[in-house]
Amino acid sequence: MIALTEQQIRASFVNASRREAATATLPDLDVLRWDRLEYLGWRDRKAPLAAYAVVELDGGPTGIRLRSTDPKAAGRRRRAQCAWCEDIVVTDDVSLYVARRAGAAGRRGDSVGTLICTEFGCSANVRRPPTSIEVGDDPTMREYVVEARIAGLRERAARFVTEVLRDA
Repeated sequence: MIALTEQQIRASFVNASRREAATATLPDLDVLRWDRLEYLGWRDRKAPLAAYAVVELDGGPTGIRLRSTDPKAAGRRRRAQCAWCEDIVVTDDVSLYVARRAGAAGRRGDSVGTLICTEFGCSANVRRPPTSIEVGDDPTMREYVVEARIAGLRERAARFVTEVLRDA
């Protein structure tokens, strides 16, 4: 992912009000390894149910505001698979995130949801070395599997953002 500035991130939100975009608590952009991110995702430290994701779409950043379930109210967590990274190892730290649709549909209350890694660790998950069950003993397959995972993460994250934009 290309490195983004605070202004670029705040201007990229398609389903947030100007106030929501302006008051979002951003992560520390200087410490991010942009070359190892397929998207930028974070939970708002000051608003525990608010989260954000910025995905490259049509050559530019497109940001969405998400709302997560209350982890305290959820009780015992169930295992689930992240719809974006589809990691088969980390299945106990996945949350339901809901995004208000962009435009008039969002103002009417329409939304779309998906399961995503709670702390947005998808980029690290797709880069983990594949298990021998996944690839056998062929070292060239290991590289192929990681590249395919990265491409799949980019595609699935972009598809979700496209769904947020549908009918906008």
